[in-house]
Amino acid sequence: MISRNKPSPGPTMSLAFCGNENNSAAYNVDGGVLNNGCFLDALNVVPHVFLLFITFPILFIGWGSQSSKVHIHHSTWLHFPGHNLRWLLTFVLLFILVCEIAEGIVSDGFSQSLHLHLYMPAGLAFMAGITSIIYYHNIETSNFPKLLLALLIYWVLAFIMKTIKFAKYTEHGIGPRQLRYCITGLLVLLYGLLLSVEINVILGRRYVCFANPTEVKPPEDLQDLGVRFLQPFVNLLSKATYWWMNTFITSAHRRPIDLKVIGKLPIAMRALTNYIKLRKAFEDQKRPQVTAPPGPASIWQALRRAFGRPLILSITFRFLADLLGFAGPLCISGIVHHVSKDNRTIQQPMTLLGIYFISSKEFLENAYVLAVLLFFALLLQRTFLQASYYVAIETGINLRGAIQTKIYNKIMRLCTSNISMGELTVGQICNLVAIDTNQLMWFFFLCPNLWAMPVQIVVGVILLYYLLGISALIGATVIAVLAPVQYFVATKLSQTQKSTLEYSSERLKKTNELLRGIKLLKLYAWERIFCDSVEETRGKELTSLQAFALYTSISIFMNAAIPIAAVLTTFVVHVHISEDADLSPAVAFASLSLFHILVTPLFLLSSVVRSTVKALVSVQKLSEFFSSDEIGEEQEPRALLSSSSSNHNQNRYQAVPLKVVNRKRPPRDDWNNYSTQGDHEADGASLGVDQDTCIKITSGYFTWTDGPPTLSNVDIKIPFGKLTMIVGQVGCGKSSLLLAALGEMQRVSGNVIWNSLSSLESDGSESPTDRDAAGDGDFRKRGAVAYASQKPWLLNASVVENITFEMPMIKPRYKAVVDACSLQPDIDILPQGDQTEVGERGIILSGGQKQRISVARALYQQTNLVFLDDPFSALDIHLSDHLMQDGILKLLREEKRTVVLVTHKLQYLPHADWIIAMKDGTIQTEGTLKDIQNCEPELFEQWKTLMNRQDKEFEKQTVAASMTDLERKNLRRAMYSREAVRTEEEEEEEESVESDDDDNLSQVMRQRATIPWHSCGTYLSSAGLLLLTLLLLSQLLKHSLMVAIDYWLAHWTSHVIKAKIEATAQNCTVVQACGFSHSWYLSIFSVLCCLGIVLCLATSVAVEWTGLKVAKELHHNLLNKIILAPMRLFETTPLGSILNRFSTDTNTIDQHIPTTLECLTRSTLLCVSALGVISYVTPVFLIALLPLTVTCYFIQKYFRVASRDLQQLEDSTQLPLLSHFSETVEGLTTIRALRYEPRFRQRLLQFTDANNIASLFLTAANRWLEVRMEYVGACVVLVAAVASITNSLYYHLSTGLVGLGLTYALMVSNYMNWMVRNLADMEVQLGSVKRINGLLKTEPENYEGLLTVSQVPDGWPQHGEIKIQNLSVRYDATLKPVLKNVNAHISPGQKVGICGRTGSGKSSFSLAFFRMVDMFEGRIVIDEIDIAKLPLQTLRSRLSIILQDPILFSGTIRFNLDPEMKATDEMLWEALDIAQLKPVVKSLPGGLDATVTEGGENFSQGQRQLFCLARAFVRKSSILIMDEATASIDMATESILQKVVMTAFADRTVVTIAHRVHTILNADLVIVMKRGLILEHDRPEALLDKEDSVFTSFVRADK
Repeated sequence: MISRNKPSPGPTMSLAFCGNENNSAAYNVDGGVLNNGCFLDALNVVPHVFLLFITFPILFIGWGSQSSKVHIHHSTWLHFPGHNLRWLLTFVLLFILVCEIAEGIVSDGFSQSLHLHLYMPAGLAFMAGITSIIYYHNIETSNFPKLLLALLIYWVLAFIMKTIKFAKYTEHGIGPRQLRYCITGLLVLLYGLLLSVEINVILGRRYVCFANPTEVKPPEDLQDLGVRFLQPFVNLLSKATYWWMNTFITSAHRRPIDLKVIGKLPIAMRALTNYIKLRKAFEDQKRPQVTAPPGPASIWQALRRAFGRPLILSITFRFLADLLGFAGPLCISGIVHHVSKDNRTIQQPMTLLGIYFISSKEFLENAYVLAVLLFFALLLQRTFLQASYYVAIETGINLRGAIQTKIYNKIMRLCTSNISMGELTVGQICNLVAIDTNQLMWFFFLCPNLWAMPVQIVVGVILLYYLLGISALIGATVIAVLAPVQYFVATKLSQTQKSTLEYSSERLKKTNELLRGIKLLKLYAWERIFCDSVEETRGKELTSLQAFALYTSISIFMNAAIPIAAVLTTFVVHVHISEDADLSPAVAFASLSLFHILVTPLFLLSSVVRSTVKALVSVQKLSEFFSSDEIGEEQEPRALLSSSSSNHNQNRYQAVPLKVVNRKRPPRDDWNNYSTQGDHEADGASLGVDQDTCIKITSGYFTWTDGPPTLSNVDIKIPFGKLTMIVGQVGCGKSSLLLAALGEMQRVSGNVIWNSLSSLESDGSESPTDRDAAGDGDFRKRGAVAYASQKPWLLNASVVENITFEMPMIKPRYKAVVDACSLQPDIDILPQGDQTEVGERGIILSGGQKQRISVARALYQQTNLVFLDDPFSALDIHLSDHLMQDGILKLLREEKRTVVLVTHKLQYLPHADWIIAMKDGTIQTEGTLKDIQNCEPELFEQWKTLMNRQDKEFEKQTVAASMTDLERKNLRRAMYSREAVRTEEEEEEEESVESDDDDNLSQVMRQRATIPWHSCGTYLSSAGLLLLTLLLLSQLLKHSLMVAIDYWLAHWTSHVIKAKIEATAQNCTVVQACGFSHSWYLSIFSVLCCLGIVLCLATSVAVEWTGLKVAKELHHNLLNKIILAPMRLFETTPLGSILNRFSTDTNTIDQHIPTTLECLTRSTLLCVSALGVISYVTPVFLIALLPLTVTCYFIQKYFRVASRDLQQLEDSTQLPLLSHFSETVEGLTTIRALRYEPRFRQRLLQFTDANNIASLFLTAANRWLEVRMEYVGACVVLVAAVASITNSLYYHLSTGLVGLGLTYALMVSNYMNWMVRNLADMEVQLGSVKRINGLLKTEPENYEGLLTVSQVPDGWPQHGEIKIQNLSVRYDATLKPVLKNVNAHISPGQKVGICGRTGSGKSSFSLAFFRMVDMFEGRIVIDEIDIAKLPLQTLRSRLSIILQDPILFSGTIRFNLDPEMKATDEMLWEALDIAQLKPVVKSLPGGLDATVTEGGENFSQGQRQLFCLARAFVRKSSILIMDEATASIDMATESILQKVVMTAFADRTVVTIAHRVHTILNADLVIVMKRGLILEHDRPEALLDKEDSVFTSFVRADK
């Protein structure tokens, strides 16, 4: 290896291991081989060569072949002992080796020939280090530790060789002043540590030297292939760079990301695990003082205990990152300083042991070394920063899951009275979940900033002071003084946002009413009135938005202007203070980048402070909620987990729901105590209860609130397997009695005893945790009770899920239940049958349908006990009878179930086995009907007369079309337009579309990857040309000025240096004396800065202004389009999706797009200008720019698609979570009665985990992007630095420009990150513009007529003569006609009845008069004018219609009757009198100006219908159309109305569409329709005379 021959001394630098100078002391081995420095280095090559030779074959043969065929699945991954330590040490080792290589190269630069031995061994060591960690990683993931022996040998050898070298250096008096000595010492230490890690693995895994090696399994999560979130399980490098996300993000291009793709959460991150952590923290706190309820302080305490540790880790990472951040300015200062040294002579290095050494000072004065160090510092800093973000966000997400679970558990034990008495509303609870938990999560995200900011500011100011002296402090003061202003602006922003929110929710309320009543508004031609009212509210909202925009632009302006102002002040002061100011480029540019660093924490300050305040408020709210009353038990739940350590048990989420338990009893800690005592007591006490009594309440006093008891002195028993009825007047406490038995009310005194037999079946089927604790025998273990509440409660799920309700599906049983509740006809109408989703709170169903589904659920459950709370209230008589006979008497009796039925229908009393009569909260009497007849004859008589009356009613309402048919019809109509009328052709079309879908998939994928430029165009074009040009010009000018300011600084500082060199040449003591003056440079600098500040203001105002203009335009156009759209749009588009355009999408356009747009343009222009400046300074940089740009392009391309999918996933998983909360609150009693708490908790955990995993993946994706962008940025800095140093040293580039280029290079990575993130956000937000644009394309109805308004006679129609000639009507050009060639003639003043089965076209007939449907053939002539020629507004305003669904708007009664404000009070009172409403309205406060709540909820259904009648009377038009208008009115009122209509409208034409045929028996003319054709029309008497007429059959059916 060491050649002895003397090479010929030549001018060329030839290559030799030890160098080849003539005096080659390098080969001198007189003092022994080991004393030759070169030999020591050669010796050090041995271990590295050994490792490379040993491991390469194993890596290539073993894993090279394997990875091509078999992908090692992550289920075999595990970490050997000391895993993270090994990775850390290896990183440090590699860094030190890079330093060693650099040191070798630098010290070799002083000799004539190349000395390979100075850096080649270090190079080999570097390769060996990388190989060792790759080798280790592969061994670890395939769990094959025996192969680690190779590494063990390597560490031993390397350690020994380095120790020998170090010892020799020490022996020869080489000390710490020489850099290589220090490096060698460090390497000895590192190799020693790595050796000890390796030995530790042997001791841990015992794979060698031990008889029985330990078998280790990979973590449990990884064996479950469903876990795809691998962050906790991968190695350190992959953790830091999110390498494992690569496949995930690239695959998003091929197929969209959904919940299946992202898999399950790892166990440690599941909501349950974190909830247990949190609960443990709470319990640890409680032990000392039991009494106090959890206050805010104790919640913070518990959060700190449960989640404090990862937060500290995050803060540590943040500190490291911030300190490393200062490496940038310092390195720039060093590099520029080195480059600007005119005499580049450096003293000759020392020669010891025949080789050269340099000191660390000389090493660090080398510009190239500084450039490489800067590169490493940046890599490390960015990695630490992203790690800090990630840890903080992950902790925040875990905390959110835990708190949501805790809130849910609290809800499960809440007193129902809190909710019903309005102390806690569903809204408040949902806000806790949606807003307050998120506030806490955000606080945790921003928490590291709280600690890191002060440090960053202090260090920054110290460094500035070191560079600039006292003037730095003045500059820093400028920043500090303006920070409170920023805080002020931020608080103003949140205030204006609040007021905007109030206006927008008011606008939404109005829009919602407008859309819900759109049919009525169109029929009455009132759409403009309501549209103007919405516009008025929108105007107020826009005024508020203007303030919002103003403050936003001030905030943007300050962000841009503060650094300019600070720099300007500093330099002005610096030049003026000292005569001989050192304003070299090194100082100027270092301080420039320091100011950039300083400004960041001050911007964050305002948001961090706001977030902290919000978090404090949220915790206050949470503590109030956690301390609200619970059912019968004050302390925290004991959600018991069988041995928390064994994870597989944690999936069965077990919690003991505590019901009414005696409060005096101490809580027990162990489940075993619970169940055994409960059983003993139950057995002991059941002797006191008759075997045939199911529930017994003795002298019970129950209350909802702390006032007087609602139920007093209750003594009842409910017999086993019998039908018990509870009757009594409204409000006498029947429902309360059921709830008292269920333990939902607070018991003041008395006992409730459940016979243990009642829970037999539940003992078998439910897990022990669902059973109850017994308390002193007073409230016995009760089994599950199937409870149907008075107000039906439905899940947002399909019909079948609502009926089976978590029970297994048993087909015959299901069918029997559906039949008993006569649900089959309703299910047949629904678009997807019983798989139809019923929507939130069963929104698509009518009241009766909801009630019947709710009863069906109670019947389907297999519990011994069924509680039905007034199940007949929303049902008509036939359905009630059917339900009573088939459901209660047949189905439940056969199964020997105990039934308790609350009812008003006294005609069912004879069926009861036991009757409980109630009066004013007490029991009037109980017993069988016989007993009551004997003991309480008066009561019995009273019942009898009532029963008779109800039977009469029963005779009246006969079997034909009842209210239910009507409901079904309404439903069918709603569904009809969406699904049901699909004709065969359409279905065929659809099939062909579906087959195309597969080919389209690739196209769709391609679309997902492109940015919606079209929507962007729509958005910007709404702003108008003037604003757009202003926007573009101001942005471009501003950024050009920014570059000009920095360029001028470079120019100025370079001249300072030149002047200094000249001054030394001319021997002037002061630079100024030689004719150099700062003032000219300074004045231009000041002018540029001031202009820059002004332009910052201009751009920020321009952006916000544009945003406002667009928001105004788009909303205005949208509202006007919607108002004039044909009815078909509202029938085919779900109301919710139209409302979403007005709510979320409008909000996005109002508030989010302008800021995103501003950020996007700013970051893009900054990025472009930075790259431009670097390329200008060093054109070589352009060559490196190409690969970097390509890399960035691909990174952002993949990221954008994945990010959008994940964002949508996060939003879509949040909805079910929130609706699960509100559903639970509304259905608490039902859930608790059925003992289903554990199942619902399980569902909650699934929803929470789904939402959390989407959030985690989104976070990881953001970190993935940022780490990659930061690394690209670091490469930009490295390339720029090396290029500009070379340029400066060899081609005399001015030093100012070197500083300029580097300062800009440092900022690039930040700008690129912002650019991509904002691009992704912009893309998501432009979706809103796209959706609104889709609605803007709707064709409006044709409002213009052939006649102008003035051509229509004033009083038209005066007579009300209607001629229908050959009329054909369809709902849409694509659908089949619903009326075919109809001809009819209606004389003035005739009363016409139209009847026919559902779907025969009756309603379409009425809509044709108003041109609400497409009349494609024939015509309707009213009083000699063809209605097709009239302007729509005129036509509709001259006719009246009463619809079957009563619609009222919020406002006053006057507004509801006459929104146009045309009628006088007398006219209104007259109309109310006709409609039988005068007494009702008279009694209201305010009379005609009494308020009507939303949807008219403060009036009954019947009264609402009467108001609609009054509304038609106010119109006084000569034609009135009644579309099944009396459907929801009781018989008595209906007959009054019929008479009224006949008298009040004696001289007018009335067209009645009837569903009960007897209502049109008095008509002048009857038209019978079938399938869009007129079957018969004649006088009713004439039709009845014909035996075979269809009308006759209808009338018979109606008898």
